[in-house]
Amino acid sequence: MKILVMHGPNLNLLGKREPDVYGTKTLDDINSIIQHKADQLGVRVDFHQSNHEGFLIDYIHEKYEQADGILINPGALTHYSYALRDAIAGVSLPAVEVHLSDIYQRESFRRISVIKEICIEQISGRGIDSYLEGLQKLAAFISEKQ
Repeated sequence: MKILVMHGPNLNLLGKREPDVYGTKTLDDINSIIQHKADQLGVRVDFHQSNHEGFLIDYIHEKYEQADGILINPGALTHYSYALRDAIAGVSLPAVEVHLSDIYQRESFRRISVIKEICIEQISGRGIDSYLEGLQKLAAFISEKQ
């Protein structure tokens, strides 16, 4: 089983960017923790981060035939990127949307997700555990469907 782990805009600044909101772990730290969990689950993961919407869409288009699912933190694209939403929906892979912070306890514009409806689950507000829980739920969902 292979899962694409995708990080959207500004997540490359984790550890420096608003640590009171996003924590002090860097993106490399988070990827390492996800890799460890993936190893425990017997899942292969492929990491990708981009600050550019089109690069994320291109990545999905290039990799979806070699993947079984998508674990994605779309960052700010969560709230308005119908193009990213359509790319995920268009490849028919199960996806889980995750967020480090609780988007429902933040600014009103962050409470809207255009991605959520096409995902099997959305997990937010649990820090790194959002990713780990999302990975576990996605792997279980894929296993049940195979």
